[in-house]
Amino acid sequence: MNKEDKYKSLLPQIEALVAGERDLIANMANVVALLHETFGFWWTGFYRVDRDELVLGPFQGHVACLRIPFGRGVCGTAWQRRETVIVPDVHEFAGHIACSSASNSEIVVPVFCDDTVIALLDIDSTDYDTFDETDKFYLEQMMRLL
Repeated sequence: MNKEDKYKSLLPQIEALVAGERDLIANMANVVALLHETFGFWWTGFYRVDRDELVLGPFQGHVACLRIPFGRGVCGTAWQRRETVIVPDVHEFAGHIACSSASNSEIVVPVFCDDTVIALLDIDSTDYDTFDETDKFYLEQMMRLL
């Protein structure tokens, strides 16, 4: 199954998982588990907006940074820009926060509620240039389901 087919199969699963559940943390945990299991990413998780910084939320993978300031690193930049950020090589991203030296590429997708960024989905890969417009398209759809 190619990447797009995997995403297409995940959309109805995620929709069913979050249907009827009001708790955002619970929904984030299930979404992360499903994405991480399906794709085998190095790290898959959420950072939640808490005033002027991001705080680690549900995740799968190795130990992660606990807090990230607004505008710092890939997550803080995606929050500041209010848009998905794809980084083919994190070592070339100015201000990258290296929670793990094994991470080589990254995608960060904002989660909105009433036009306000409330969280960010962060996915890291040990491979370079892992993420593309296909990932962006489907991950943004999934984040709208939350």
